[in-house]
Amino acid sequence: MATEVTQALLNAQSVDSTVRKHAEETLKQFQEQNLPGFLLSLSGELASEEKPVDSRKLAGLILKNALDAKEQHRKYELVQRWLSLDVAVKTQIKTCLLQTLSSLAPDARSTASQVIAKVAGIELPQKQWAELIGSLLSNQQLPAHVKQATFETLGYLCEEVSPDVVEQDQVNKILTAVVQGMNAEEGNSDVRLAATRALYNALSFTRANFNNDMERDFIMRVVCQATLSPEVKIRQAAFECLVSISSTYYEKLAPYIQDIFSITAKAVREDEEPVALQAIEFWSSICDEEIDILEDYGGDFTADSDVPCYNFIKQALPALVPMLLETLRKQEEDQDQDEVAWNLAMAGGTCLGLVARTVGDDIVPLVMPFIVENITKPDWRQREAATYAFGSILEGPSPEKLTPIVNGALNFMLTALTKDANSHVKDTAAWTLGRIFEFLHGSTVEIPIITPANCQQIVTVLLQSMKDAPNVAEKACGALYFLAQGYADVAASSPLTPFFQEIVQSLLTVTHREDAGESRLRTAAYEALNEVVRCSTDETTPMILQLVPVIMMELHQTLEAQKLSSDEREKQSELQGLLCGCLQVIIQKLGGSDPTKYAFLQYADQIMSLFLRVFACRNATVHEEAMLAIGALAYATGPDFAKYMPEFYKYLEMGLQNFEEYQVCAVTVGVVGDLCRALEDKIIPYCDGIMTQLLKDLSSNQLHRSVKPPIFSCFGDIALVIGENFEKYLMYAMPMLQSAAELSAHTSGADDEMLDYTNLLRNGILEAYSGIFQGFKNSPKTQLLIPYAPHILQFLDSIYMEKDMDDVVMKTAIGVLGDLADTLGSNAGSLIQQSVSSKDFLIECLSSDDHLIKESAEWAQMAISRAISV
Repeated sequence: MATEVTQALLNAQSVDSTVRKHAEETLKQFQEQNLPGFLLSLSGELASEEKPVDSRKLAGLILKNALDAKEQHRKYELVQRWLSLDVAVKTQIKTCLLQTLSSLAPDARSTASQVIAKVAGIELPQKQWAELIGSLLSNQQLPAHVKQATFETLGYLCEEVSPDVVEQDQVNKILTAVVQGMNAEEGNSDVRLAATRALYNALSFTRANFNNDMERDFIMRVVCQATLSPEVKIRQAAFECLVSISSTYYEKLAPYIQDIFSITAKAVREDEEPVALQAIEFWSSICDEEIDILEDYGGDFTADSDVPCYNFIKQALPALVPMLLETLRKQEEDQDQDEVAWNLAMAGGTCLGLVARTVGDDIVPLVMPFIVENITKPDWRQREAATYAFGSILEGPSPEKLTPIVNGALNFMLTALTKDANSHVKDTAAWTLGRIFEFLHGSTVEIPIITPANCQQIVTVLLQSMKDAPNVAEKACGALYFLAQGYADVAASSPLTPFFQEIVQSLLTVTHREDAGESRLRTAAYEALNEVVRCSTDETTPMILQLVPVIMMELHQTLEAQKLSSDEREKQSELQGLLCGCLQVIIQKLGGSDPTKYAFLQYADQIMSLFLRVFACRNATVHEEAMLAIGALAYATGPDFAKYMPEFYKYLEMGLQNFEEYQVCAVTVGVVGDLCRALEDKIIPYCDGIMTQLLKDLSSNQLHRSVKPPIFSCFGDIALVIGENFEKYLMYAMPMLQSAAELSAHTSGADDEMLDYTNLLRNGILEAYSGIFQGFKNSPKTQLLIPYAPHILQFLDSIYMEKDMDDVVMKTAIGVLGDLADTLGSNAGSLIQQSVSSKDFLIECLSSDDHLIKESAEWAQMAISRAISV
């Protein structure tokens, strides 16, 4: 069989599709008929030096894929499958894998490293394969290629396993070996590189070591020495370690920051780009940390602050800013055409922007002389660098500091955008204008930048720039987006109204440009159009109405196109998504007030039939956009939407069943809520199907967890509109809500991400309870809810005791307490009085600074006193 496996693995990589498919089928059958034999064959293939490298590599890859998958439910199945294999089989496979680390073929060693880490990820948490780390560390006396493979394995292992799985004494041993491997005394540069990369992955394991001054000093010294290695890849990997240390151990950096500044400054000025980029990234990472600390504690450090702000950026400012400004002149000729370009100038500008957000006003005097000196220079690099520096510091400093400077510079930017001979300068000038409008224009800014005197000039320049090269036109669309957004809160008349028709026409013209597919131009034009429509005032309604048939016609044309290549079909789908998004904004705008709604509804039938045709084209992104637009249409048409339901329902059900593209499923769940509010009791005929599907979704382990909180909220939406008709679903919905409530009540040991999710889940559950109580209010069937009241009160008690509710959950929770009292009346009174924390919770909410929480609490207080006094 061994030779057959080798041949099948080689054939599976054949250019001949018939040979390839046959080989894939053979391997699949072998796997299905005899999994242990299949996995043993693969590990034997990988370990055998006689076999071809290509078959060994694929054997390792298939082995890795037999242990891991992206989808959580599939991963769980594969883990269980491995754990249930015979111990002797697993031992033999693991022996082959460890043996492969000594192979002379680098690809085989590297693949084995990854597979060992996957097995460790399954077994170490189960307290199995305890000898693995010891046996890896015993490889240190072996030849260089084995040491290199060992460090690579340790790196992957640290990536795969969570830190609490590895005992501290083993962490110490790993760290000792890795640091030795990084040392300059280690003669082999491949070993030093693998050790440095392993340290990068091991940093999350080393908290105890970083808390020990001597050990931390030693680690930092070795990392800093590695940044001076003669090998560029080692220097890059060492700086990557510093970047990771800066975010993981920010609070430990003070003794080293001076030396790190010297090392990074030298790298930025003299080293090769991959190294210099990481050196800049270190300071960007420090900015991120300090911005977070300052936002969390608002600059008032008390004993409760987890981490004080050391103001590293503020202290480094006089030297850091000149270093970053110097990088801005290191642009690449074609960077604006390449959407994924990343170079020294871009990294420096990004870091400068973060510095501005960290220190605010202090940055302005340090950057202004550079701008003034370079903005008029004949060399385009200097003009572009000055413009980029200006744009980068517009977020962070106060409007008071920036407004006078921007007022002086605005004309200059507008002239550069139209007259500069260089496309890079125009691109950056348009981007800078966008930043000016984003941060210094709008109802909250006291001194307006845009006045009746300059508004026309600004619009004229932006519309003219939309005819420029795609990258410049895309930035001009972005600037127009923020220009419109700044007038979102204008009630009566917007300064943009006189130009509305011209703006809309120019944006539509951009969407038809031959080159609109480049630099995201078409997308940017539709985003700007949507914002212009969304932020317009009533004066422009007739013009928005005229836009409806235009966009409908465009959507109709995309549906008529025949015989498209796969590339054309992808572009077509993207355009359909943009057009559905545009119609959604128009529907929301016109459907928001009665006079415009009636004028718009003449198009409702045609729009709906277009959307139904869009659903017939199978594309997830388009379905998502069309679903959102239908939600808006349902809101605008109200109960009349019922006439579309017979035809639309199958697509609604398809959306609710779409586990794969879970965003479509989430949006569809939201649309069910929109339909409930629009159709009211006309939704009843469809509720059995909808509820069945929602309950299936909740039971599925394939559906992404983010969809589950909105499903619970959706129960509340349905119950609220169908009232006592929800009775038949109680026996299914309530146990689901109860088990989810138990899961989300306690959060000890949860990280921030898990806590955010738990609060979303709690809010969804509480919104369901709220909708159910309100739906049953004044119905003779309210007594059906009494058995569930103790559990709900217990849930409220436990989340109150946990003390980690966010404000949204707090408002919904106190509202549910009020709903329970309001609906169940005297039946709830005694239960609430017996509840452990209801009284404390109510008192806390009544004294809240958040007026929404306070309002909910005042209402709940009245409902509870009525229930108790009965």
